[in-house]
Amino acid sequence: MLVIRERFFAFGDDFDVLDEHGNKIYRVDGKVLSPRGKVVIEDADGNEVASVHRQIVALRATYEIRIGGEKAAEVRKKLLTPFRDKFTIDVPGPDDLTMKGNLLDHEYVIELDGQEVAAVSKRWLTIRDTYAVQVSADVNPLLIIGSVLALDLALEREEKRGSDDH
Repeated sequence: MLVIRERFFAFGDDFDVLDEHGNKIYRVDGKVLSPRGKVVIEDADGNEVASVHRQIVALRATYEIRIGGEKAAEVRKKLLTPFRDKFTIDVPGPDDLTMKGNLLDHEYVIELDGQEVAAVSKRWLTIRDTYAVQVSADVNPLLIIGSVLALDLALEREEKRGSDDH
């Protein structure tokens, strides 16, 4: 299980991704002032292992995840999903994943072919403004962390856009 602080983009600060014992696994550097809202994920030694950034030319919110410098996936909102938001994690090849559930409240699952491969929940933790991510052993945790952060970026951006209208 990994522990991630929510709403860090609002402040633009960095934070650590911890395991359930409180050990630092990754550091997330939120470079939110960059035009593409880039987020860098570093290992415990400070080496960049993954990044997430918004693709500007896309028709709908699309974020690219790079792991080890290689494009690993695109996370985008599914079109035509009434009543609930769904995001697709489009990986090269046929094994796309789907994020579904209550995305706004960090209570959702990530599925591959209908099988749950990760779950996100705030209920597992008593720490304020954090949520937990449980990843199955056969999935790259960086792909899941990157996807969760991409979703956070997309929701934060949508929220800002909505508040600009008022």
